[in-house]
This record gives sequence, C-alpha cells and structure tokens, in this order.
Amino acid sequence: MRIPTNDLKRHIHCVRDLIAAATERVVDSGLYIFGEEGASFEREFAAYCGTRACVGVANGTDALEFALRGVGVAAGSRVATVANAGFYTSTALLAIGAAPAFVDVDPDTHLMDLDALRSVLSERIDAVVVTHLYGLLHDMAGLLRITDAHGVPVIEDCAQAHGATRGGKKAGSFGRAAAFSFYPTKNLGAVGDAGAVVTNDASVATRIQLLRQYGWAPKYHVTLDGARNSRLDEMQAAVLLAKLPYLDRWNARRREIAARYSEGLRNARIRVPAIRGREYVAHLYVIACEEREKLRAHLAAAGIMTDIHFPVPDHRQRMLSAKGPWPALPVSESLSQRVLTLPCYPELTDEEVDFVIGRVNEW
Repeated sequence: MRIPTNDLKRHIHCVRDLIAAATERVVDSGLYIFGEEGASFEREFAAYCGTRACVGVANGTDALEFALRGVGVAAGSRVATVANAGFYTSTALLAIGAAPAFVDVDPDTHLMDLDALRSVLSERIDAVVVTHLYGLLHDMAGLLRITDAHGVPVIEDCAQAHGATRGGKKAGSFGRAAAFSFYPTKNLGAVGDAGAVVTNDASVATRIQLLRQYGWAPKYHVTLDGARNSRLDEMQAAVLLAKLPYLDRWNARRREIAARYSEGLRNARIRVPAIRGREYVAHLYVIACEEREKLRAHLAAAGIMTDIHFPVPDHRQRMLSAKGPWPALPVSESLSQRVLTLPCYPELTDEEVDFVIGRVNEW
C-alpha cells in the first residue's frame, strides 16, 4: 500500500465531470477575464463566508498583501503575526515594506497565543494577521476583545480554513478583511493558482478591486500605489464555483478522518491533536514527535508519505534572520522541530487511515 500525503488525482477524478462542464462553459463563452464566472463565484463565496464582498485575485499570497494594503498597512507599518505558518504573511509584509512583530503560539493549538499578543500590543502595532493554521479557526471572540481595545484591525489568514465555523460564523467573517488561497491542495482548490479577499467593509473591497488591476480608475489611469495585475481568471473561477457546493461535505469527511486518527493513535512518543467540531476543517492533520525523522523514515518504509508544516520559523529564514534581534519564540521553535503531517484528504479510505494508525502505533 502506498499512501501519499495528498492525492489530487483522486480528488479530480471525483469531480471530473463538474470540472469538464465548467471549463467547457468558459471556453465557449469567449470571455476569460472578468466574466460571469468570476462575478458569480465572488457572489457565492461571499454568501458562503457570510460577508458583504469577495474580490477574486490571482493567488493567496496576493490576497494577503492586498488585504493588508486594504486596511492601511504601508511601508514602515508593524504587523503582529506568527512565525510558524510558512512565511506567507512575512512574504506579503516584505513586499509592502512593513515589518512583522512575531507572536509566539499556543503549544496545544499551534495558533497565536493571546497572552503573547497582549504583550506585543503594548508596543506600536498597526494590524494583526491571525492564521487559522491547519484548518483550526482561532477563538476570534477572545482575540477581537484584545485587538478592539487597542483599535487595531485584524486580518484573517484563511488559506487553510475554508468553511471552519464558530458560533454560526465562518472563517473570514470576523476580521476587517480575510485572505483565502485556492491552491489545488486547499479544502476548496482550483486547478491552478487562485485567491480571494472577503470583507464586510465596502471601502476595503473597492481598494482591493483597484489593487488587483493596476490601480486603474478609470482604465489606463493609475490611481493607487502597490497595484499590479492579479486577477482571478474565468477558468479558475468556474472550477471553484462548481466545487463550492461540495465543500462542507468534504470538510465533514476530513473531520471524520482526523477524529479516527486521534482516537486510534496510541503511541506514547507522539502527541495528537484534540478531537474538534466544526471550528476545525482538518486541512492538515499534524502530530508532534521528538524523534520525527525516525518516525518519518519508518512510515516511508511502509509506503506512507508525510510532510512537515513548517520546518523553519519565519524569523529563522535567511531574509529575516539578519533583520533581528527577534523576540524569543520558544514554542514556535520547538514545534518546528517536532511537527509531522500525516495523510488527510476526503478521498482517503478508512482502511488507509487504519493502516497509517497501525504503522504509527507499532513504531
């Protein structure tokens, strides 16, 4: 048995007819940028997230950058964020000329530690980016109580949390703006790169609409710094629109798989995530192990592929390490040495999950 960490061929096979019909519709339309598919997806995804607006862009990193620019982050701004989420927010900040103010994370959830955030907000902070890592929606009520007291806008990084819900509200509907990636492996994935920003603030939406197309207002009249070409094309929009009605079903299956792992894994040398409800959409199932490389080699020998999300904290990356000194982030640094991602996607069978459990438990 060989079990990949993710299997897009299986996923595409399940929705092949939907994708074929969507792409044929786009080809026949003769309109490939800013057509009805994009407009329809923006309406439907905004409605799904419970926000007033959705602005499609070319990818999730652009979505983060434009969301930041949309709430007023500029060169010289300081933005509180975490260092354990793959450098994506840091990439956006560096593109703007803003600086990250890193906040350590909770050892159990791997999400931004709220006590650490309080400490950082005692300094000058212009915005906060909260990452719903691995598909777990943060305690946004608790986080917003802290940020609102300081008058600091919050941007949600929802790249791994499509459809996660707390108190009847979905990821993306809590902050001033939220960024989504639709990279093919995401819970809602395109067949190429794609992204979006959702917001309840009309002025933010308007600004991002300008940022994604050269800053034109009107056409060929550039009115905004930081703008460029970052448009969601009709082909990707059509695919996303076709797949959106299935997202909740796929998320439910992901949670089933994650719960099966957490119930079945019984190895004293690993730490497993808690079993959670709808606030978790199991984008990734991540365990922690002190002897990660030995476990990884054992699983590879059994045909089980794994990954590491993420091996290098942002402040240890070459582009930032020299810009320190950075504050101590002991939890983030420790987790980077211990986290290991097991296969978790809707098409995974119970037999395959049990096989992974058995191989982990025998190690």
